[in-house]
Amino acid sequence: MISLKDKTVFVSGASSGIGKACAEVFANHGSRLILCARRIDRLEKIAGEFSVETHLLSLDVRDRKSVFSAVKSLPDTWKKIDILVNNAGLASGLSKLQDGDVDDWEQMIDTNIKGLLYLSRAIIPGMVERNTGDIINIGSIAGHEVYPNGNVYCATKHAVDAITKGLRMDLLGTSVRVCTVDPGLVETEFSVVRFHGDQERADKVYDGLEPLTGEDIADAVLYAATRPVHVQIAEIIILPTAQRASTLVHRDQK
Repeated sequence: MISLKDKTVFVSGASSGIGKACAEVFANHGSRLILCARRIDRLEKIAGEFSVETHLLSLDVRDRKSVFSAVKSLPDTWKKIDILVNNAGLASGLSKLQDGDVDDWEQMIDTNIKGLLYLSRAIIPGMVERNTGDIINIGSIAGHEVYPNGNVYCATKHAVDAITKGLRMDLLGTSVRVCTVDPGLVETEFSVVRFHGDQERADKVYDGLEPLTGEDIADAVLYAATRPVHVQIAEIIILPTAQRASTLVHRDQK
């Protein structure tokens, strides 16, 4: 198991859910944290709970110029990023493609695909130069299966899967490792965001089962990041026990 003490870890979408849980688990292992999200007030509150060094970035990963500028402008003591957790992502809407909201599509494509690409392009060259590093992309079971009305969201997560596999090939001959962690049902703000703030509808997604938590996913991220240097975890698919496929879920009757 590799020690994470004093490693510099960059987590996108760190203000809630899986990103926040990842920040917590790395902090508990003594890592230095670069946390980025749009909601800087939340980041400040989270960082205040840690005893490790943190550097906070108010950043929308959809903004290409801001991403490259933020990474380039990091203080010298923060430029050597050891682990990149590409977590920022979302679902927006759930409808048939012919009825879909184009703004929802743009938001998902720009965040889930382009945002991941921008951060990766800005950070990975430094890892290659140092010949060490870990990239852990947060994908989804939706990157392996398509479900009704999930057309564009599933497409973006299939893209994450393809980008992860292609990147692993591109980094052949280096010691930089690439992994994707692909969850099923995780109870975070995910469904509230998908349903544009409709909490009642969001709650029904997890009704009658025990879903995964952000901490469950962070535990998988931790596992991938701490393997011995000769071990590369390529992919982790993690589901709640009540879920066996995207749309195959057992719900207890109340």
